[in-house]
Amino acid sequence: MSIGTSTKNRRLEICRWRYAPFKLFAIRQKQEKKKKKKNSSLPREMDRWRGRVALVTGASLGIGAAITKELVRCGMKVVGCARDVEKIQNLAAECQSAGHSGVLVPFKCDLNNEEEILSMFAAIKDQHKGVDVCINNAGLAHPESLLHGQTSGWKNMLDVNVLALCICSREAYQSMKERNVDDGHIINLNSMSGHRVVHNTDVHFYSSTKFAVTALTEGLRQELREANTHIRATCISPGVVETEFASRLYSQNADKAAASYTKFKALEAIDVANSVIYVLSAPPHVQIGDIQMRPVEQVL
Repeated sequence: MSIGTSTKNRRLEICRWRYAPFKLFAIRQKQEKKKKKKNSSLPREMDRWRGRVALVTGASLGIGAAITKELVRCGMKVVGCARDVEKIQNLAAECQSAGHSGVLVPFKCDLNNEEEILSMFAAIKDQHKGVDVCINNAGLAHPESLLHGQTSGWKNMLDVNVLALCICSREAYQSMKERNVDDGHIINLNSMSGHRVVHNTDVHFYSSTKFAVTALTEGLRQELREANTHIRATCISPGVVETEFASRLYSQNADKAAASYTKFKALEAIDVANSVIYVLSAPPHVQIGDIQMRPVEQVL
């Protein structure tokens, strides 16, 4: 190697050493810009919920999973509960891989069992201080008509769609009250079936449980006002949403389940999740009582 070449290489090394910090700074700037761009789609109004605790029931799939992901994306600590906790664990890993700023805490809970619900709230209090937002998403339907239905099916719908919702709402309120949380929110996933009765014997009893949710949400709103709090109560009432709902309702009739989503373009789970974000994003003095939403082509 010649003296000239050696000197040239030495100068190159000196240049690399001198400008390395600038290169590192540029890389970091690029990463920060990318991060800001990623978070730019988040509503600024959701900043006040960042780091706070939300409970989502029925978080393992469908609408519940979509809501859970959006809340984690917005920076909340979400306790997602369901009987199939493995699916929520997979969802937590997905949120982490996506780089969402919040965290998902999977929790196994059978909402048919009040003791399990109370144990869940006790665990949330012990590990996360309490609940700031309660989203009663879990719900189910059985094709049990009023004239020929099985009592066990009716009871299961009442236990999950009505009683579990009331128990979770009560415990969430108590959690907020004992910590002096005055800006909490209780959101009930209702249905258009809670506002009108369709000519379908398979869902008449289910519809009655959703009419109950309509009354319970308004009753809850009134009681929260009487308690002189600023905790809000809202229900969200979607029409046909393409989820696992139909396949579970018609588990014995795959063709009937498949036909449920072929007549028109149904809502998607993310559409309902976006309405939850909209409700939470409303200014603290704004009370949204109910959001009724349907596919454009849905008649009833």
